[in-house]
Amino acid sequence: MVMFLHRPGDQTQFATPSWVPRAERSALRAVQDRIESAPGGDHRLPALAAAASMSVRHFTRVFTAEIGQSPGRFVERVRLEAARADLEAADDTLEDVPSPDVIVFPGGDTRPLQSDARVLDWVRCAYPRTTFTTSVCTGSLVLGAAGLLDGLTATTHWARYADLAACGATPGPERVIEHLDRRIITAAGVSAGIDMALRLTELLADRTAAQAAQLLIEYDPQPPFDCGTRAKATAEVMDRVWEYDIPRE
Repeated sequence: MVMFLHRPGDQTQFATPSWVPRAERSALRAVQDRIESAPGGDHRLPALAAAASMSVRHFTRVFTAEIGQSPGRFVERVRLEAARADLEAADDTLEDVPSPDVIVFPGGDTRPLQSDARVLDWVRCAYPRTTFTTSVCTGSLVLGAAGLLDGLTATTHWARYADLAACGATPGPERVIEHLDRRIITAAGVSAGIDMALRLTELLADRTAAQAAQLLIEYDPQPPFDCGTRAKATAEVMDRVWEYDIPRE
């Protein structure tokens, strides 16, 4: 998966990993070492229990008691840390990744990228090889500038609908807009990216995997206010939004 990420001053994109205790039992420490030395290996519960010469039930109980988290959560944590380290250490250029599996263009101030010939050429050349090319928020403006959204419905942050239309797309109010025949998915502003991520998980894995991810992040939104779209906002709220320096259409 490729995400176009950049922050000035070499700021990290990730939180600092927290410390995880080492098991007292040598068999459990050996399992920890096995997982950490090969994060992408076969770390299903039966395999780990067998490596520790324990039953699945007993292994799960003692591992959780000593480490403070279940074997599955420990594996997940190790894999996330390994991915984080790889991303932070990566110095690949766009040209080094000509055939990404999935492109996710996040939002933010993407205006410089919309006229960056190098970035746009990469998007055009990489897109035909992707399983899915996607965006969140104003990331769709980069896809639009590359010509991928010509004649298609698409979405972005509501304050940038005019810019999206200028790219040849037809802005829509939906939180996620799919064109599966084109392998293109766009999500609206910020929080809609979670909706798209879950949908993408379903498409790449299966529905159960997406539901499990939803439960793991406890994504059950119940906002205290019903003001999540421009159509629901009062004039007073809109005045405050403009006061906070959101560019007018």
